[in-house]
Amino acid sequence: MNRSKTATWTKLMAGTAVLGLALTACGSDSSEPDSSNTDGTATTGSTSETFTNDKCKAAQTSADAFKVGGILPLTGNLAFLGPPEVAGVGLAVSDINAAGGVDGTKACHDIQDSGDSTDMSVSTSSAGTLVAGKPSVVVGAASSSVSLNVVDTFADNKIVEVSPANTAVDLSGYSPYYFRTAPPDGIQGNALGTLISTDGWKKVAFLVFNDTYGTGLRNAVQDTIEAAGGQVVYGGKGDGDEFPAGQTTFSAEVGGALAAKPDAIVVLAFDETKQIVPELASQGWDMSKTYFSDGNTADYSKSFEKGTLEGAQGTIPGADPDASFKERLSGWHEEAEGSALTDYAYGAESYDAVILAALAAVKGGSTDSQTVQENFAAVSGATGGEECNTYADCVALLEDGKEIQYAGPSGIGPIDEENDPSSAFVGIYTFNADNKNELTSSVEGAKG
Repeated sequence: MNRSKTATWTKLMAGTAVLGLALTACGSDSSEPDSSNTDGTATTGSTSETFTNDKCKAAQTSADAFKVGGILPLTGNLAFLGPPEVAGVGLAVSDINAAGGVDGTKACHDIQDSGDSTDMSVSTSSAGTLVAGKPSVVVGAASSSVSLNVVDTFADNKIVEVSPANTAVDLSGYSPYYFRTAPPDGIQGNALGTLISTDGWKKVAFLVFNDTYGTGLRNAVQDTIEAAGGQVVYGGKGDGDEFPAGQTTFSAEVGGALAAKPDAIVVLAFDETKQIVPELASQGWDMSKTYFSDGNTADYSKSFEKGTLEGAQGTIPGADPDASFKERLSGWHEEAEGSALTDYAYGAESYDAVILAALAAVKGGSTDSQTVQENFAAVSGATGGEECNTYADCVALLEDGKEIQYAGPSGIGPIDEENDPSSAFVGIYTFNADNKNELTSSVEGAKG
């Protein structure tokens, strides 16, 4: 990012932001290991490190293990987020066991399918399975709407749910048993709206699905755009232009948006994006003036013709982890699941969700979920304490009777009174000629 744009960004943020954001970094670095797949304990070719795939046995519960449940998108329109989230959970469990477990008790994972919001029966069934298994913590869901479908089930059974990806503002402070390691939409919406305004666009249209995530994020983006002097000309709050999740044809919506003569279009959807983008292109829209969010900022190199999305931009909450963490994450997934990762979204947040829960169990002296709930915020630094960056180092401090602040690869700040990260990073991505999203800058946001 050039200096003049950085200065413009900072000035605009000072004048319009509800949340405090500051430009922190530019660029991206990642690598993927090359190794063969085996079951159980294995060593990756590039990291020369041993990983374990510690699945829970059928009868294991939080009474005899640090049991990490997962309700993650193995199928459905968010399935592209499944591999990095599964890898985050699996790698964290592997690291916990490599460090001696939780007070000597082994950790294990039991990952169930969340599906998506088009068929809530999948998450309902998985939540029931997880509750019956009496886990120490459940990581997930990715979709805010799915979490709203199951959050009461976990809370009623006093089971901690930690989402690595939920951003809907409706979930802030929802339940004492619900936490997240992803920032709420106020932070991402402010970053995305500021990006659009900084790029000079004044008239903005939204193509947004009628989903808690979509409408909540749209509202946050719209507030920022309007605070900067811009105007929403289609798809704004109260206009009634939202489309239902799972819709497959968009000629009417795209036609309506283009008729409003916008400078830029924001697409807030999941898998529907694969039908929206070709429709926009076929109706003559300049795709470089299109913006996406975490639900659809992904690798479309196999979905569209080369150059379709070149210059388009999007946001994904979360810090860009360093290359060594990505290598370890991909290495675990290659060994456990048979393929290297191609996407890393929310992998770090999934990893940190598990590590924070395990540290909470260590601090409280038990692997039951009530203990995790009582100590989760504290080990994130909510009560102060000495900073530590790995599970093993944090455990050593806890064993010395010290308060800690775990600072992991997700880069989030301490958990606040609404069980949200008090601060978090948002990555700004630009699509290249191959329709792949590449990190171009990051901003750090704090809840106001």
